Amino acid sequence: MSRDNKYSWVCPQKVLWLSQLWLLLLLFESSLVISEVPPHYWETPYSQPYFDNSSRREVTATVGQAALLHCRVRNLGDRAVSWIRKRDLHILTVGILTYTNDQRFQSLHSEGSDEWTLRISSPQPRDSGTYECQVSTEPKISQGFRLNVVVSRAKILGNAELFIKSGSDINLTCLAMQSPVPPSFIYWYKGKRVMNYSQRGGINVITERSTRTSKLLIAKATSADSGNYTCSPSSSDSASVVVHVINGEHPAAMQHGNSSASSLRSTWSPVPLLAMTTTTAAVAVTWNWNWNWSSSSSSSSSFVAAAALLPAALANWWGRRSSSWSWSLSLS
Repeated sequence: MSRDNKYSWVCPQKVLWLSQLWLLLLLFESSLVISEVPPHYWETPYSQPYFDNSSRREVTATVGQAALLHCRVRNLGDRAVSWIRKRDLHILTVGILTYTNDQRFQSLHSEGSDEWTLRISSPQPRDSGTYECQVSTEPKISQGFRLNVVVSRAKILGNAELFIKSGSDINLTCLAMQSPVPPSFIYWYKGKRVMNYSQRGGINVITERSTRTSKLLIAKATSADSGNYTCSPSSSDSASVVVHVINGEHPAAMQHGNSSASSLRSTWSPVPLLAMTTTTAAVAVTWNWNWNWSSSSSSSSSFVAAAALLPAALANWWGRRSSSWSWSLSLS
């Protein structure tokens, strides 16, 4: 075989092998380039925007606390996002611009983000309703959000007026009602004085933010502890209760712990008192008149016994000499 024939047989094989190797290298480099390109590079400029449904569609806010409605739009491109109030179709914002005289409404957006947030400062109950996040496609697409603005109020368990026996403990429990988020703090006041940091011994405040509750405990109450107590959460209207610490002069009017004032009134009924006094002698007749006739028959028998003694008492009094006399009738 000649030298020329030898190379003519080898060269085509080498060329085929080199071309295959070159194609493999080209494909490998292409795969590296493709892996480095972000996903949105391959999105066509004509792909349609769509809503990310991971946002909360129903939001509850407290009066006075800012309300936020979050709308996420993918593939927005050069379209605009608007916020519209559904009840009157009023355009509130377009992009980041506000289109209403009510400056409480504001659109929040960060460059490069898919989120468009409607912020309502100091919301009121009248702001409750449906708000639409609208994208300027053709036709337009929109997503509704429901806002509920509630009035959060504190509530002290029990009645608005409590009677506590001197020496017993005062135990007041406060709840922050209809509060979407736990209050950052709950303060207790006696008059205008904060009880949370009181220097008086025996006072303890226990607050549980997760359950939105706070307890005021005052050990061995005295008459100095009587007064108006107020519970004031950070994001709720306050509530008050009047506490009377009794020294024992009215046993029937005392209650211990958290017993209600309503039960107190049911046992302490009006008592007519008839008293006759003179300068030399006095006769007093007391009627214990219990309005709850079904509770016991002893009260009615006490009344009959007292009435039977009345003529004898009057006769005894009439026989005595007196310079003056007076009648006094009092109801308590």
